[in-house]
Amino acid sequence: MLSARQERILRHVVDGYQRTGQPVASKVIAADPELDCGASTVRHELALLEEFGLLDHPHTSSGRIPTDAGHRYVVDSMLYTGQGLEPAPRLDLAVTRQEVEEAMRATTETLSQVTNLLAVVSAPAANTATVRHVEVRALQPHVVMVVIIASSGDVSKVLATLDGPIDPGLLTWAAEYLNERLVGLSLGARMLHQRLLHPTLPATERAFLEPLATAIAALGSAAEDTLYVEGTSRLFSDSHLAEVTQIDELMGLLERRVALLDVLRAALSKPGIYVRIGQENPLPAMRSLALVAAGYGVAQRRLGTVSVIGPVRMDYAHTIPTVREAAFELSRFVEDAYGEN
Repeated sequence: MLSARQERILRHVVDGYQRTGQPVASKVIAADPELDCGASTVRHELALLEEFGLLDHPHTSSGRIPTDAGHRYVVDSMLYTGQGLEPAPRLDLAVTRQEVEEAMRATTETLSQVTNLLAVVSAPAANTATVRHVEVRALQPHVVMVVIIASSGDVSKVLATLDGPIDPGLLTWAAEYLNERLVGLSLGARMLHQRLLHPTLPATERAFLEPLATAIAALGSAAEDTLYVEGTSRLFSDSHLAEVTQIDELMGLLERRVALLDVLRAALSKPGIYVRIGQENPLPAMRSLALVAAGYGVAQRRLGTVSVIGPVRMDYAHTIPTVREAAFELSRFVEDAYGEN
């Protein structure tokens, strides 16, 4: 536990380093009238904070910079008490259509602009939405197209090739049957193929439905998480470039995305704001960076994450409430779309 004076001095170093990227000198800190102590006392406290592992001394004659642990102490204090956090900004997603995909993209763009950092939003897996409506259409004499409209507003289309010409009566029956069996069900539901091909189906209907059921089941099993990324150029701007020491590794991470998805899934499992600073990150490519993330979704169910990635000396007081607000606004948006689930 730090004393009140030590906490104030630590915040001075963190704030000063965040603004300038340079070590903070003891004489600058001692100028704070609320500390009510001299420069020699400040130097003593700085030495203790360094012994605690919260500050570092890059050069013999330089000031101090915060370590990852020093940033973590200040961030945890802000999250616990709420003190030091800026008021949450008002975020306008500017979404013109009630589609989750557009909301994901708008959130990512807005978050990157407001924080001037790399923003990443993980979309709900396609199989988390339920089926709202199914249409079955004859596309060619032997090809049927099944159109599935999800509760999220997303539209999926699958094609199935039949052995013989399409029977219009079977086409109408298939549309009614698929709506009866699929509406309200997740495309990722287990045993979907068996559910569609019920044992009591007559042989003719079963033969017609077989290729359609196979295509629909494949659609659900192939559904993957999607990432929306915005602001790569901001992360690699001149103001951040010196601090992002693993550029090649990070670019590879953004291209592969699978490992990044694992990180965001970890954030999804944690309540509230999830912060990983520097060496706390499990991925080597992110150990010169910080991640601030929050889950979004509906009551009792999280669907994805809203996050920003930036240098360790990012402005947490601004970034944390901004990410929290973005997650809140996105949750409001998807409430109607996923409220049925």
